[in-house]
Amino acid sequence: MTARDDLILVTGATGKQGGATVRRLLEVGRRVRVLVRDPESAAAQELAAAGAELAVGDFDDPGSLTDVLAGVGSAFLVPPAAYGPTGWDVELEVERGTRFIEAAQAAGVEFIVFTTVASLTDDGKWGAQGKRQVEAVLRESGLHWTILRPVRFFENYLIQNFPFDGIDNGVHRHLFPADQPIQAIAVDDVAVFAQLAFDDPARFHGQILELAGDARLMPEAAAVVGAAIGQPVRYEEAPESEAEALGPEVAAVWRLAREGQHWHADIPALREIHPGLRTLEAWLAETGAARLKSLLNG
Repeated sequence: MTARDDLILVTGATGKQGGATVRRLLEVGRRVRVLVRDPESAAAQELAAAGAELAVGDFDDPGSLTDVLAGVGSAFLVPPAAYGPTGWDVELEVERGTRFIEAAQAAGVEFIVFTTVASLTDDGKWGAQGKRQVEAVLRESGLHWTILRPVRFFENYLIQNFPFDGIDNGVHRHLFPADQPIQAIAVDDVAVFAQLAFDDPARFHGQILELAGDARLMPEAAAVVGAAIGQPVRYEEAPESEAEALGPEVAAVWRLAREGQHWHADIPALREIHPGLRTLEAWLAETGAARLKSLLNG
């Protein structure tokens, strides 16, 4: 293995998926470079202390991407999305993803793991359009690639000061119907699948993996969380009006769920690839319950 082959660039490293992927790769002894805009930020300094090499760059600055990708053999791609009061800026999201892929080609990168979002039957009706277009650019690029499509994260229970997800006064509110199983996954398991792909790109090239680790009714999941933290938690469905207030894509998710459209990861098949794939109980026992207790009782 050459020095280039061994060096992995991780984008989105100060976010959930990117950060988890950096930690996982460093744990298994891989060389990691991370794309950051502010190397002095607390998050960037924490990554550097863990052993990652910091590289300053920006998806909106093509010249900086050239420098960041120099000597890189593989990359973990999480292009920053743009979301505002009018919904997703699909054009900007596609520009950023395409710009990175083109820069990777020019730099001689051979393999990209691109993490997007789990699919529904009617992807065009909600916020997946930009990601699907970037997926198409990657598939047609001539590079080797793996696409990861994770569902909702267990870590979303930790969200605070947002209309949905998180726990507020013993209530977990969300868009999803109470009577239908909803898939979820631990962020650290997304990182494991990324690491497995980087370890064996020949095996994972050309694969699109819909990722989930568990599927529960939302009231059942709330009860499991409550038992783990020692506080009652109940589930509450948000009305369509609240979904509409957050934009057309959010409202589309609310309606699609009630039309029977769901994420469709094959969890048993994924567990064959990654036997340690976490259930909700496993995530809570490992880190989730302690983190929730700290947030709720702090």
